[in-house]
Amino acid sequence: MSEVRNPFIVTGKIEPAYFCDRVVESQRLVKSIVNGNNLVIISPRRMGKTGLIQFCYDKPEIKDEYYTFFLDILHTTSLREFTYLLGRSIYETLLPLSHKMTRLFIQTLRSISGKFGFDPLSGFPTFNIELGDINRPEYTLEEIFHYLSQADKPCIVAIDEFQQISKYPEKNVEALLRTHIQKLGNCNFIFAGSERHMMEEMFTSTARPFYLSCDMLELKAIVPEVYIPFVIRLFEERNRKILPENAEKVYQLFKGHTFYMQKTFNEAFADTESGQECTLDTLRKAINTIIASNDTIFREILSNIPDKQKELLYAIARDGEAERLTSAQFIKRHNLTSASSVQSAMKKLLEKDLITETGKVYSVSDKLFGMWMNRLYGNGNAL
Repeated sequence: MSEVRNPFIVTGKIEPAYFCDRVVESQRLVKSIVNGNNLVIISPRRMGKTGLIQFCYDKPEIKDEYYTFFLDILHTTSLREFTYLLGRSIYETLLPLSHKMTRLFIQTLRSISGKFGFDPLSGFPTFNIELGDINRPEYTLEEIFHYLSQADKPCIVAIDEFQQISKYPEKNVEALLRTHIQKLGNCNFIFAGSERHMMEEMFTSTARPFYLSCDMLELKAIVPEVYIPFVIRLFEERNRKILPENAEKVYQLFKGHTFYMQKTFNEAFADTESGQECTLDTLRKAINTIIASNDTIFREILSNIPDKQKELLYAIARDGEAERLTSAQFIKRHNLTSASSVQSAMKKLLEKDLITETGKVYSVSDKLFGMWMNRLYGNGNAL
């Protein structure tokens, strides 16, 4: 008997049959781009930004009409790295699609064109450029944008974790990118980010170059009325069963956080035989497995957080959703030092994206990390 594919996809491309909802969001994204607008997507990390963008890239009205590029810049620390990733993404995307545009790319990037190699078998150029080969990133970036302006099809460039550019040591990156982007007539951009306060500041502050230059889309949790039937259906289609109330407990535990719900059901599905029911014990085992697999990573994160920030992080994790952090009641309940120290720690935790603030309510950005901290100190969440 052939093995049944696990329908709860957590890595790579998600086929439409396994993609849950996002009907309104995908329509909004496609409408903005097709009508010549740039778009900002803001959501917590791992809420499904990448999946949504890739899902829309595969729609006929985009796939058949545009060159589509995607790059994640979370790990970048300089304009040089950004330029390198943008160039590499464009080149590797175009190589199998258009030899003409690939050749034009090499001809246009004169500042590094001599660094390209060639495959001796196919005769095609290879992107064996090193980061250190980009000596003048501002000039190379200008060449890349000039190339996009000459493309024989309109282009879409999606940049994930876009707020990272505000952390580069170069102080003019936002203005530099804005200057290039506003000159492009055949290229639209999707700026996705998970650090809400930074993204909102970049696109809604009158003092910033990208002020009101894009449509805005906030990606929230898929509502339980949609997600829970989706889970039940995927189990039933593969001759398995899960009770609605048990699926809802997972939803509530992770507050609708897409990745960790999908990961939990992925693990639980793998432990449920055909013809059997995915029980509460199966779900608990799945969650324990996920938490254990992240133990080393979470300990490393904690080891790099100063004590005052760590104390506040623990307090927020214990509350789940915390309000009025500088109030005497909150400080006394969690044995914190003072309102000023909490204020300072809160600012740093927000900058590091360890906590998220929505409507003056604070929570740990990574729901599993918060759960792990609670278990570490004997206050663990349970189904």
